[in-house]
Amino acid sequence: MEFRHLRYFLMLAEELHFGRAAQRLSISQPPLSLNIQQLEASVGARLFNRNSRGVQLTAAGLAFVPAARALLAQAGAAAQQARDVAEGQSGQLSIGFAGTMLYCGLPQILKRFQASHPRLRLVLRELSSAEQLSELMRERLDVGFVHTPRVPPGFEHILVVSQPLVACLPASHPLAGAASLGLEALTGQDLVVVSRTVSADYHERILLLCEQAGWMPPVVHELRHWLSVLSLVSQGLGVALVPQALQQSALAGAVFVPLREVDVRYDTRCLWRSDRDQTALKDFVLAVQGDGLRG
Repeated sequence: MEFRHLRYFLMLAEELHFGRAAQRLSISQPPLSLNIQQLEASVGARLFNRNSRGVQLTAAGLAFVPAARALLAQAGAAAQQARDVAEGQSGQLSIGFAGTMLYCGLPQILKRFQASHPRLRLVLRELSSAEQLSELMRERLDVGFVHTPRVPPGFEHILVVSQPLVACLPASHPLAGAASLGLEALTGQDLVVVSRTVSADYHERILLLCEQAGWMPPVVHELRHWLSVLSLVSQGLGVALVPQALQQSALAGAVFVPLREVDVRYDTRCLWRSDRDQTALKDFVLAVQGDGLRG
């Protein structure tokens, strides 16, 4: 049974006349008769009675009409869905991100992109950079926002955010009101930092900055999320060096002070596999490039 057979059947069921049905189908009468015979053989039942009085639907034919219409409707919907996915208007796009991206314009990008792709389902997954790289390699993510300068082979990327690090201090800290400070001013303070397993590159770079400034923190608290870092600092359990965008968190009890003579940037790259031929992904990357994220 082919979809052509169903279209021919429904036209004949509507016209109950081979000549008129063939004319509306823009074919000659013999191919129409042949296709109806093929359909009846496939169904295993006579669908039309043909006699001198004309053409009539059999009981089996009457029962087959709604089923044939449903089958054609489903086929049409499936074809439309395939076209929508091919054009990036439907389907699903999985996006990985780290928590800092919520303060760098990502929600606004997502909102504008969703408005232009209303039938496309966006799936957001908050993951560390290492977790995102693993999921991208396994094709469980379509695109990710990672904080690492090391881009694996087989990936394309764009730098979307580059921001300085700032000191995050408890509101009660003696330096909380300073216009800026050098790292040496924090000597002897406990340090709160993201774990190596979450962001190995920046974990090591922050510790190296402390060492270069002659500040060897007596205690290092390692946490999985930047917001957890801010929370611990706000409760007076240490100080931290955090991306500037986290100032927007407005967490009570935490203040942010610019750092002097610290040239380390906290960079974020939009990353995706080079071999992904996906219109929705290309559209999303263009949206990120066009709208930009705040650095």
